[in-house]
Amino acid sequence: MTNEEYIRLEHISKKYDSSLVLKDITAVLHRGEILGFLGPSGAGKTTTIKIMTRQLHQTSGEAYVLGINSRKIDETIYEQIGIVTDNSGIYERMTVYQNLLYFAKILGVNPSKIDYFLKRVGLFEHKKKAAAKLSKGQTQRLILARAILHQPKVLFLDEPTSGLDPSTALEIHKLLVELKNEGMAIFLTTHNMEEANKLCDHVALLNEGVIVEYGTPQEICLKYNKEKKYRILLEEKKKVELEHSKETIELINNWLLSNRIEAIHSCEPTLETVFLEVTGRELQ
Repeated sequence: MTNEEYIRLEHISKKYDSSLVLKDITAVLHRGEILGFLGPSGAGKTTTIKIMTRQLHQTSGEAYVLGINSRKIDETIYEQIGIVTDNSGIYERMTVYQNLLYFAKILGVNPSKIDYFLKRVGLFEHKKKAAAKLSKGQTQRLILARAILHQPKVLFLDEPTSGLDPSTALEIHKLLVELKNEGMAIFLTTHNMEEANKLCDHVALLNEGVIVEYGTPQEICLKYNKEKKYRILLEEKKKVELEHSKETIELINNWLLSNRIEAIHSCEPTLETVFLEVTGRELQ
């Protein structure tokens, strides 16, 4: 995997009337990576995507997608990017297959590839079903199939698993990891910190238009691991939580030697805990 830069945000700000909704946003996304913008509703996540895809113009700063300044993006850029947002719809009177056939013609994709993408999102068996009869999870998978049909270099996902059942969300997660490993760059917005921790190479914690933390999920969590503790499950299911000390290390070592430990975990904070500590706000 190369370190090729696919997205660069440089000091992006966005103002609506007198309200500043994005303030000095800077971030980078490379080929074969997932970058997560995390935060509650109203944090500025969707606005950031709209600026990069030229649905909005920033008040200041520069955004580059595949080396092209977003202020100068022309229609050809859409041949290299895919977008899934709340506004992404489907044609309900068409079948699943007909939906993709329609967009294949627009995007210049060989129709023979449609079945391949339907299989990738788990909808091949529903190809003849009217889109109106799909479940919410199936509809989201159809929208995702449409977004990757032309095999874009960059995929923008705005809360792609919001409201989905855990099983469907897991299937989408697997597909996103596969796409990343194939070299696609994915810009993901979510308020689900567990999802971000599982998927993202780097994350930006966004609050009221400001990035309050930026880095890998592990880096951020370890940075706020102020009280080092260990959570231990001993034989007979006895649970113990110990603070880091010389005595604790000796005790754990003795338990390990006597094969008494069934599980051991460090107790660093989660991304959600960090967000609450940094902002004083819970995710909603």
